[in-house]
Amino acid sequence: MLEKREKHCRIAISAVTLLLVVFCCSIALAAVEAGRVTHLSGPLFARKTDGATKTLSKNSIVEQGDVLITERRTYARIKFADNSEVTLRPDTQFKVEAFHYEAHNPKQDKAIFSLTKGALRALTGQVGKRSTADSYKMKTPPAVIGIRGTIYEVKICADNCPGLANGIYFFVPEGDITITNAAGTQTVSAGQYAYARDVNSAPVLLPGNPGIDFVIPGEIEAAGSTGGCIVR
Repeated sequence: MLEKREKHCRIAISAVTLLLVVFCCSIALAAVEAGRVTHLSGPLFARKTDGATKTLSKNSIVEQGDVLITERRTYARIKFADNSEVTLRPDTQFKVEAFHYEAHNPKQDKAIFSLTKGALRALTGQVGKRSTADSYKMKTPPAVIGIRGTIYEVKICADNCPGLANGIYFFVPEGDITITNAAGTQTVSAGQYAYARDVNSAPVLLPGNPGIDFVIPGEIEAAGSTGGCIVR
């Protein structure tokens, strides 16, 4: 009888231990540090994987799974472990879906982001320069962006861009990007602008700037690592 009880206790303890291991592993996976906030001009929030919302400040850690939310006048610059940077513009929602970088293990590189609202500027780092095309992706509602050693701008217009049609607008100051959706793929090279109306409309090149202000305030621009280059 005593032996039977001991067996049941061992089984119960093993089950609890297994649950604790699974729980701890889940937390570890969710809490992977991807980068840090290097510049901030206003309120910035992170919606965590557990649903909680955290207020971020300069030097705050940004983790895999975080959804970053800027307020109406907030600019926020995030520097990732591979030296890539993303500058979030006001009224923006941006998610770090997956991020993995090891200096000596490029085969495991991964940087998957999504922009669901607002606008940003992205400067690619090692993941975008040394890895396969599938290692870096910026997802947006109408299309997915792929890159190779690039600086690019993205803006989502949803009844908030006077005089412009809804959709997503792109500008590439340096390098090139590919914009892909269900209707096709378009390469956008340095100095070019592009537009995608929705997921079922092919991305197209534009003859010039459609009327979007791509300038970032000087104090934020100066905080970056692009050598003071101002993108217009």
